Amino acid sequence: MTSASPGHQGTGTGVDASTPLLQVNDLVLDFGGLRALNGASLNILHNHITGIIGPNGAGKTTLFNVIAGYFSPDYGRVLLDGEDITGLPPHRIFERGLCRTFQIPREHASMSVLENLMLVPRAQAGEGFFASLFRSGQVRAEEQRHREHAEQVLEFLNLSHLIHEYARNLSGGQKKLLELARTLMAEPKVVLLDEPGAGVNPTLMDRLRENIERLNRERGITFVIIEHDMDLIMRLCDPVIVMSEGRYLMEGPPSTVRNDPRVLEAYLGGQYAAAEG
Repeated sequence: MTSASPGHQGTGTGVDASTPLLQVNDLVLDFGGLRALNGASLNILHNHITGIIGPNGAGKTTLFNVIAGYFSPDYGRVLLDGEDITGLPPHRIFERGLCRTFQIPREHASMSVLENLMLVPRAQAGEGFFASLFRSGQVRAEEQRHREHAEQVLEFLNLSHLIHEYARNLSGGQKKLLELARTLMAEPKVVLLDEPGAGVNPTLMDRLRENIERLNRERGITFVIIEHDMDLIMRLCDPVIVMSEGRYLMEGPPSTVRNDPRVLEAYLGGQYAAAEG
C-alpha cells in the first residue's frame, strides 16, 4: 500500500501531516457466504480530503460501517489517532471525534433545523431528571451555549435562513447540508461522507463542495468521501483511494488514478482486459 499524497492540508491543527489519523488494517467481514471486506487496509492522513471510489460491490460503504462501529469485523483493526476503536459501538466512536453521514440523510423530520443541531452534543445536563429540577440554571446556560454554537454553524454553512424550518420541508441538497451541520456540532476530527452528491442539484453541490474545502482548510477537519460522481471526486479529493472486491487496490492523485490501468480494469472488467490484449 502506498502512502497518501500531500493533497489538501488544513492549517489549524499543527499536526504532522505524515502521521495517519485513521488506520485500517486487514479488515475482513463476511455476510453469510459473501465476503464484503477481504483484507482491506488503508491510511487516512490528517487534514486531507480523501476520496474512496470503486465499482458497486467493492465494499466501500461496508468499510465505512465498520470504521464507524455499525458492523464489527471478523478480523482486522481500526485505529483512530493511534487508539484501537475496533468493534466499539457508534456512540463511543462518535465521542472520539469520528462522524459518519449516510447516503440517505437521517434528519429528525418533525424538528426544526436548529433543534436537529441542538440534539447532537452528548451528555447534556438537561437529559438528567434531577439536574432539570435542581440545577436549572446550569441547564439553561448549557442550552444557550449549544444554541449559540448551532447558530454559528448554520451561519458558516449559509443555512441561517432555514433555522426554524422543519427538517422534513428541506430539499435533498439542504438535508445533506444539514447532515454536515450536525457533524460540526460534534467538533469532529474526521468526517466520513457517504455519497454527499447523491440527489443534490448542481448549485447546492457546489455549496457543499465549497463548505467541505473551507472546513478542511480553516478548521483542519479530515474528510473521507465515498462518491460515484467522478467529477466531484477529481475536483475535491487528493488522494483518491480505489477499492475493488473488498480490498484496497491503489491510490494516488486524481490525475494518476483516472488513467491507471488497474482502475479501468476494476470498473470495466473483462471487456477492458480483452481490448488491451
